[in-house]
Amino acid sequence: MPGSPAFRVSVDEHAAAVRELLAPLVERPVETVALDAALGRVAAEALRARFDLPRFRNSQMDGFAVRAADVASASADHPVALPVVAEIPAAPGTAARLEPGTAARIMTGAPVPQGADAVIPVEDTAGISAASTAVGPVGAVAVLAPRAVGEFVREPGSELRAGAGLAPAGRRLTSRDLGALAAAGVAEVPVRIRVRAAVVSTGSELAAVGDDPAPGAVVDANGPALAAALAELDVEVVHRARVADEPDRLAAELDAARAAGAELVVTSGGISMGEYEVVRELLEPRGARVGSVAMQPGGPQALGAWEGVPVLAFPGNPVSSQLSLRLFLAPLLREIAGLPTAAAARAPLAAPVERSPRGRRQYLRGVREPDGAVRVLGGPGSHLVATYAAAELLVVVPEEVVALPTGADVEVWEL
Repeated sequence: MPGSPAFRVSVDEHAAAVRELLAPLVERPVETVALDAALGRVAAEALRARFDLPRFRNSQMDGFAVRAADVASASADHPVALPVVAEIPAAPGTAARLEPGTAARIMTGAPVPQGADAVIPVEDTAGISAASTAVGPVGAVAVLAPRAVGEFVREPGSELRAGAGLAPAGRRLTSRDLGALAAAGVAEVPVRIRVRAAVVSTGSELAAVGDDPAPGAVVDANGPALAAALAELDVEVVHRARVADEPDRLAAELDAARAAGAELVVTSGGISMGEYEVVRELLEPRGARVGSVAMQPGGPQALGAWEGVPVLAFPGNPVSSQLSLRLFLAPLLREIAGLPTAAAARAPLAAPVERSPRGRRQYLRGVREPDGAVRVLGGPGSHLVATYAAAELLVVVPEEVVALPTGADVEVWEL
């Protein structure tokens, strides 16, 4: 028989219940991973340079290390000729001191010798001799333009000092971060251990992505979308499944999720008030709260546990399930991961909202116009998955509001 809601609560009440259910997940231990494994992980503490950047005085250009005073009068019409007494590659080692009135050929990144205080780029020189010996002059160079003290010389620590911050705690590490950390000698990174989750889509009507659905079947969009949303929140998805409306099969997948180490299971579908509501049928007798939240879309919601593992059950319609994760699970997972929290903003409506159900908080999808106003996309339907993908914002219409005029100031959330 069709069920009846076990609860009917507000959005805020259900969010609080989710937070209470998942409270054991909040305190996460820290693990240290190799730098190569840190991409996309969230730094558990501020990451600092082990040494100065640059570590030593080096050349910014291919050219010639000189004393600026020796070439102060150089010009194209009256070049200054200097004997080239050394060639300095970008390689380990210490260059010999440069004596006054001489030059050393130098490569980008090579150590600038003591005595030199400027680098003349190759394009500002002429007349390089090809002669080379192990000792003594290796040629001569004509300098065609002067350079000031310090030009094209990178001083130690001029970019970053040892101990300076490279990435704050809570930063999701990018390839750019890893490059900076590597340059500053950081080989290992402390990161928060990820929450491990499972995603289970329910419904006998579901077909796999890539299949040609039979009549009456629909492609499972929830599995990929929910798993991807969790990954964006620094969650490790350890198990995914798609099951028909059969309690025994759902129970088997929940057991498999637990065996895989899942600390949280997210399901979609099977919690409405009709027949074949497999999540309701399996979990409600085990104490799960299955009912309704005063919102549109996404009214049906459930939460409970399977053998001690928390289960959050979202509606089956794709927009409803993705919106539910965004509202009820994402804020807590952001806190757990140490990611920045999302913040609400306000913006004027570009066009009126003609109808909104009294007593339900409505979440419309929209985009921001060039003038800053928000234009609502499509309608409120929970099946409009392409419209949801095209949206940039959620537009919140409060429970007591049934219509809004053009220009009305509304709450918006970035998607």
